[in-house]
Amino acid sequence: MKERIVTVRNKAGIHCRPSSVILNTINKEFPYHTFVIETSDGQETELNSILTLISLGLTVGSKAILRVTGPDEEKAIARIGDLFEYEFDFPPR
Repeated sequence: MKERIVTVRNKAGIHCRPSSVILNTINKEFPYHTFVIETSDGQETELNSILTLISLGLTVGSKAILRVTGPDEEKAIARIGDLFEYEFDFPPR
């Protein structure tokens, strides 16, 4: 298992569109991995649903622990961790 502390950088937090990007990337690139996120207030959930991710209420500046288990943990934690720290701009300019 690998873990990484992530800080949300998106100005609007992790809402529907960033959640969709994160979950689609997990499903497409890392189907044999299990991702779990734990917020600073102790909420923990597996990243398998957009609604569970949104329900964590991650706003700009929120810190959380991202954990992954699977065959390519280094690549998976780097890729998904970077998405949590990405400043999404919808629509792209």
